[in-house]
Amino acid sequence: MLRDAWFIARFGTLQLIRARESIIWTFIMPIVFFYFIGMMNPGGSPDPKDTLAVSVAPGAGFLADEVVTRLGARDYNIVQPPTPAAFLTYPCRLEIPAGFTASVLAAKPTGIRFTRIGQDLGADYDRVRLSRAVYTVLADLIVILRDGGTPTLEKFHQLEAEPRTLTLDVKAAGKRLVPPTRYEQSVPGTMVMFTMTVLFTSGAVTITMERNQGLLRRLASAPISRGAVVLGKWGSRMAMGVVQILFAMLCGTVLFHVTWGPNLPMVIAVLMAYGAFVAVLALLLGNFGRVEARVIALGVIASNVLAGLGGCWWPIEITPLWTQRLAMFFPTGWTMDALHKLVSFGASPATVIPHLCASLGGCVVGGYILARKFRFQ
Repeated sequence: MLRDAWFIARFGTLQLIRARESIIWTFIMPIVFFYFIGMMNPGGSPDPKDTLAVSVAPGAGFLADEVVTRLGARDYNIVQPPTPAAFLTYPCRLEIPAGFTASVLAAKPTGIRFTRIGQDLGADYDRVRLSRAVYTVLADLIVILRDGGTPTLEKFHQLEAEPRTLTLDVKAAGKRLVPPTRYEQSVPGTMVMFTMTVLFTSGAVTITMERNQGLLRRLASAPISRGAVVLGKWGSRMAMGVVQILFAMLCGTVLFHVTWGPNLPMVIAVLMAYGAFVAVLALLLGNFGRVEARVIALGVIASNVLAGLGGCWWPIEITPLWTQRLAMFFPTGWTMDALHKLVSFGASPATVIPHLCASLGGCVVGGYILARKFRFQ
């Protein structure tokens, strides 16, 4: 049985790898997607220190200096470029006009100009920090004027030094989990997605084609057991998945400098189990599919939907909690969760044993169905 299965698997692997569409979607398009998805996914968490270029016009007054000081306390790295041309080179810029303090003290409407290039998730955080700096300055100014004092920079410092009647005690609840960004997200996510896409299309439709062309009927007439046929067909698709995974990991390491963490053997085990399960699903799709075009269409739609819901396109950790829970019902979801735990969050290999068991359990169930329901015609 094993000898027959090896013969079928070897022939099927060569057939899949030699196909032009397999070459394109296994060795070329993943690299393209690594780059572009990585460039479009700069990160969901703002940097701990963002550079903010500040231009304070002469005569802006002490309130302008106080706003700048408050922004520095909001984790901004404040720089004041020497020339207007150098100021315009920064993506985050703040301009405070002349007469700013005088206008505020005279209760005249005035404003400051904040310019930011890009509208990623960090843009909302910038607005919050800027608003907080401005509103706290205004709140302190109201307190000083209410007490009948003259607003000066020294008064602001005195008010800042006074003990607060309401304080906030902040303690860490545990290790902060920062979702992977850029290529740390795009390389594993694209690898998981394309492994499913290629196997759900080329790997599935070839079974349908062989049945429609009568090749499986000829194979059924040979002295080869049904189990050997199923094992051989699965082996060829598993081999294709292994080639994809190893090639993607190699390109990610060499071209995009992705590090796979200290638990590389478990990372490989998770990916191999995922590839085995996807190979079984591809066989099931091709086994029960009757029309080749429909099999390809279903494979493309299913792989893209599962990739999106499973967190292959963006870190699932930045989505609502219900979507994170939903992702764990899909092989893409639990595989990406295991990769994030091992590679990005520094978890131990024992934490992903349930993920590994889910993929292997799916292989057993799918293999049993194929062994009973594999169609030769």
